[in-house]
Amino acid sequence: MTARTVGVRRRVVIMGAGGRDFHDFNVVFRDDPSAEVVAFTAAQIPGIDDRFYPPALAGPLYPAGIPIRPEDELEEILRSSGVDEVVLAYSDLPHVEVMHRASRILAAGADFRLIGPDASMLRSTRPVVAVCAVRTGSGKSQTSRAVGRILVDAGLRVVQVRHPMPYGSLEEMAVQRFSSIEDIDAAAPTIEEREEYEAPVAEGIVVFAGVDYERILRAAEAEADVVLWDGGNNDFPFFRPDLLVTVVDPLRPGHELGFYPGETNLRMAGVVVVNKVDSAEPGALATVLDNVARVNPGATVVRAESPVVLAGGPSLAGARVVVIEDGPSVTHGDMPFGAGTVAARREGAVIVDPRPFAAGSIADTYRRYPGIGAVLPAMGYSTQQVEDLRQTVEASGCDVVVAGTPIDLGRILRVTPPIRRASYSLSPVGEPSLADALAPFVSRAVAAATT
Repeated sequence: MTARTVGVRRRVVIMGAGGRDFHDFNVVFRDDPSAEVVAFTAAQIPGIDDRFYPPALAGPLYPAGIPIRPEDELEEILRSSGVDEVVLAYSDLPHVEVMHRASRILAAGADFRLIGPDASMLRSTRPVVAVCAVRTGSGKSQTSRAVGRILVDAGLRVVQVRHPMPYGSLEEMAVQRFSSIEDIDAAAPTIEEREEYEAPVAEGIVVFAGVDYERILRAAEAEADVVLWDGGNNDFPFFRPDLLVTVVDPLRPGHELGFYPGETNLRMAGVVVVNKVDSAEPGALATVLDNVARVNPGATVVRAESPVVLAGGPSLAGARVVVIEDGPSVTHGDMPFGAGTVAARREGAVIVDPRPFAAGSIADTYRRYPGIGAVLPAMGYSTQQVEDLRQTVEASGCDVVVAGTPIDLGRILRVTPPIRRASYSLSPVGEPSLADALAPFVSRAVAAATT
């Protein structure tokens, strides 16, 4: 008898990166007696392997929990555990890389599977607007903030739910609610988490995140007229949206059709925000607009500039600066630079290449992502990484740090040079505006809230 014999549980591995993998397990596999998830594998995010998905979250079919192992061990797990099926459950992969992973799995004899929207999207009792992207670093976060402001200005109670970043204790992070900076501090989050939570909270919007998104959704619904889904990487939403807003990036023309599952987001979108039109080459912008029109001709297209706002501080003219950019954008997002570099160049700074001074895990990051240029990725997934970041800055001998992250990095990173913050904002141009594009959804949401 084999594992495929009738009456024997199908043995499954879920390949992930500490986000969709747990969600797909929770909604598709956790209560399915015909399947047994024997392991998760982990990639992209450092330090999230070599742990367990705990029994309290895994449910009664998994009294011992589920091991999480490095993706490098995939073939050994398939051989030793008699695996029948492998589910790919993480995002921002080139299409060809998806098939390389599929080929590894098929060569080992197992089936390869992607979980689709119908199987994984939860339904809400409240109207849902989702903001997603075709790539990490497209400008999704500032678009989410802009959407949130439009909803709040319409008199709606808005709760934002962020795509998971469960890099700590999974059981403790099952349902997280943030309504103040003190709430965020108390959770001891990574720099990446702070980058996503602090800005909307500062604007008065409650943010939920965590691991168990069924529980998170029900908690959010209890205090919301509208649920705003804020996607991560280029993943598609965990909640079924009444309106999907997808951000595309003309600085990376063609990527909107070349990455998983970003192309899915583009094809599903009701509104497409073409961001960064102020810095894109005309030919690149034309390519992106043509691709949008070809695969989703019914979408409303909004064009937007992405100006950089530089906070006050010492002059950058002629100063030797180290630029710290958003970690995911310049690592697996393949962005060579971000807001910090734009601001430093504009102000006439001399940018110091931090790579020769990289300490510990920062040096490891440069080796893993050789495409990173003369910027310092804000890798703060652990206390040690923050310390390595600090040591790298100090060793560089720079005069000023320009931090291209949406948080006050100085609260976390204690360095000798002063820190100036640079961040992107969203500025729609032309017609229709973002408010115009959202107007039908807003009208329905207001009507629902008043009935």
